[in-house]
Amino acid sequence: MTREVPDSCPGVLRLHQAADGPLARVRVPGGRLEAAQWQVLAEAAAGLGDGNIELTSRGNLQLRQVRDAAELSRRLEAAGLLPSHSHERVRNIVASPLAGRVGGRADIHPLVPALDAGLRAAERLAELPGRVLFTLDDGRGDISGLGGDIGVHAITADEFALVLAGSDSRIRVSAADAVDVMLAAAHGFLALSSGQWRLHEVEGGVAGVIDHLGLSPTAEPVEFGAAQDIPIGWLEQDNGLVSLGAGVRLGSLPARLAEFLAAIERPIFVTPWRSLVITDLEEGVAEQVIRVLAPMGLIFDAKSPWLLVSACAGQPGCAKSLTDVRTDVAAAIESGRVLPLGETNLAPGAAAGRQHWSGCDRHCGRPRGAVTDITATPDGYRID
Repeated sequence: MTREVPDSCPGVLRLHQAADGPLARVRVPGGRLEAAQWQVLAEAAAGLGDGNIELTSRGNLQLRQVRDAAELSRRLEAAGLLPSHSHERVRNIVASPLAGRVGGRADIHPLVPALDAGLRAAERLAELPGRVLFTLDDGRGDISGLGGDIGVHAITADEFALVLAGSDSRIRVSAADAVDVMLAAAHGFLALSSGQWRLHEVEGGVAGVIDHLGLSPTAEPVEFGAAQDIPIGWLEQDNGLVSLGAGVRLGSLPARLAEFLAAIERPIFVTPWRSLVITDLEEGVAEQVIRVLAPMGLIFDAKSPWLLVSACAGQPGCAKSLTDVRTDVAAAIESGRVLPLGETNLAPGAAAGRQHWSGCDRHCGRPRGAVTDITATPDGYRID
């Protein structure tokens, strides 16, 4: 499959002209943000955007209705959120957010800055499409099922499966070699590509990358599922501290709430499920965070119906959308038309379990795995 148009994924330096104004996408490798970075993002969203920070399905962030692109770039660069102008759109790295703190077979977080630095150091890799996704899974299986292009999946603390096009390549690498192998695989993708945006679009792409690497696929394959594994609530860390998993309604975080996150002064991870993990808290501090931020809208209840829904941008952000999808989702939740998994007593127009609401048949932002599609039509919503 050869694309007829080049990849047009937005970044900070190249904005997307959405229906409601310019949109900037900020890459956050591994999802990790420090307190000062949250403060900069909060001030940028409030002063230069529409007042919200959007969390994406790749653990990145978006600002809508950007009024001063040059000033936004200046602020993000000063905060370490734009370390490269040439490679900014290719820094798509997702990692198991709980790695090294709660369970898992290996702490893959040290691989994130090494992989990011390796990407930025290779001039040729600036040519990667902005759709290419690198995945780092600590062995629990929360990330490898997301359908990334190139990644590793921990088998033990020092042995990783090389993941290509979302599947186990049957190649095993050590922790010390993991980053170099992923970078070599990225070079292999570029050598094989003739305009494709993703590795699975390249005919014989996986075999070609394996041949480029010169490694032998000899291991028994590991199967990866697309689990909706959102860590929510009180999470005991292996070192005795606490992490808090927090849902964000439809992935839209108000700037004022982001300022409170900055005040916690702990590392906070943005997850691929449009949620947050606030880490390294003492119990008393964790209790206070819940008391303050739950009334402001963060979700610490794993049974919340808000965790079952995702949605495209809808109107007014997307010109192709037939309706204001997000307002409709909120109305459905408030009226009890979004119900838990396994619910059978459905009212007319209701659906149970994971749902993705779309303003048109393109289904932008739809998560992987089992999900009910609720799609806007000229005659109302269709449930599939």
